[in-house]
Amino acid sequence: MQTGCWSRETAVERGIREQVLHRGLGADIADLDPHVITGLSEINVVSTLFEGLVAENPADLSPVPGVAERWTVAADGLTYTFRLRPDARWSNGAPVTAHDFIASWRRVLTPALGADYASMLYVIEGAEAYHKGAQPDFAAVGVTAPDARTLVIRLEHPAPHFLSLLTHPVWYPVHFPALEQAGDPARRGGAWTRPGNLVGNGPFVLREWRPGKVVIVEKSPNYWDAATVRLNAIHFHATDSVDAEERMFRSGQLHVTEALPIGKVDAYRQDRSGVLQISPFLDTYFYRLNVTRPFLNEPKVRRALALALDRTAIVEKITRGGQQPAYSFTPPGTAGYEPPRDFTGGPEEARALLAAAGYPGGQGLPAFEVLVTGSGNHRVIAEAVQEMWRRELGVTVNLLSMEQRSLLAQRRVRDYQILRSDWVGDYLDPNSFLEIFTGASGNNHTGWQSSRYDALIYEAARTADQARRHALLHQAEALLLQEAPIIPVYHYTTVRLVHPAVRGWHATLLDRHAYKHVWLEE
Repeated sequence: MQTGCWSRETAVERGIREQVLHRGLGADIADLDPHVITGLSEINVVSTLFEGLVAENPADLSPVPGVAERWTVAADGLTYTFRLRPDARWSNGAPVTAHDFIASWRRVLTPALGADYASMLYVIEGAEAYHKGAQPDFAAVGVTAPDARTLVIRLEHPAPHFLSLLTHPVWYPVHFPALEQAGDPARRGGAWTRPGNLVGNGPFVLREWRPGKVVIVEKSPNYWDAATVRLNAIHFHATDSVDAEERMFRSGQLHVTEALPIGKVDAYRQDRSGVLQISPFLDTYFYRLNVTRPFLNEPKVRRALALALDRTAIVEKITRGGQQPAYSFTPPGTAGYEPPRDFTGGPEEARALLAAAGYPGGQGLPAFEVLVTGSGNHRVIAEAVQEMWRRELGVTVNLLSMEQRSLLAQRRVRDYQILRSDWVGDYLDPNSFLEIFTGASGNNHTGWQSSRYDALIYEAARTADQARRHALLHQAEALLLQEAPIIPVYHYTTVRLVHPAVRGWHATLLDRHAYKHVWLEE
């Protein structure tokens, strides 16, 4: 008897047939609470489970109606009135109301929650005072609900990008009965985000979450626009290894990867260009410096470290995916803004600064520790940086790898010296990059504060003239770069693999994707 040979159907093939997308997530998610997440991997999942007043056009991310079917803006640009859809529903069938949004924003502004993005709500009249305890009465915050379907927001100052702000997860509503059933709504890490407990209002519902492995979401029958949703499910596969992710793509386990190993970009460019997607990305790869630590509390030392990097060598010889050397934190050309250009003096100036700080040739400086996630790409880049600092400055650097959840926890309490980071714009405006280093920002994580910097950002936010506003932001960024609590390395591109069967997938500047518009087709 002769045994025949056959090929087993892969997850990708079965997914095409059943409309189940398998998507690489990169680093594992830390949480599914939209009010506390900070990473792009979390945003990818959470955006399928929740929806804000405003959604995003899948092609260019411009604001489109979400839970709000329409809105009006007062002539002074300060009052926004939103009318909610009558068929907006939570995944348990309950109606989504204006009061849900108000209760959710009150939660974000509750100090006990420690929401990193709470300062994004400061654009609302009275929100900052409430969050900082200067005004204990939430009724003084500029949000009201005349009825269940009408929501009025009064701003602290005109903000032309306000509608784009509303697409960020920190503005999503949460279902308070589900939170209260699981414990204190103002407590992080509550059981309400687990499968079977999570009640969302997005196009998908949470079915499975195996930390470090996979998050599975399935199409929600109660979503107001369920007829548009063509995917039956999405499997978000977490892995800290870009090499493993690439192998999963080759073996038919993934339709989309989060990234691609640096060493394989050229091979795919030459042999399989049809699945290689390299796109502009409003993201900056950088190192955070903990300025509260000895030696790193000296600006001359920080600037020396920044000046000693050969950014061109990093993007041309290592990353090789069209990235651009970063001599500013804000990517050039963001919404018409041109940032200052710094860190061009090179190793000679770096050595002079280090000597001026009292450490000629690195003498007297202890070894620094650089914290990176376990991804092969991040470690390869860090090894190059490590060698540049040794060669040009005589500085010894030790690399420490850890998984994403632990790294974020240490970042939050500033338990590090130097930390690999990146920052993706939350909306298409330079303020999305520069606001995070104000003293009030929950995303600063460096210990650096400057009253002058804060004043410039504050004034820019209240300046209607765009040229004047950009000039103020330029001054603020120049100060940030001069003080160097951060070291920009390069401005990103997205470099990933996308199976030809994936349709409705658009390369966007913020690398956000409206999964309700994605489908699979042979």
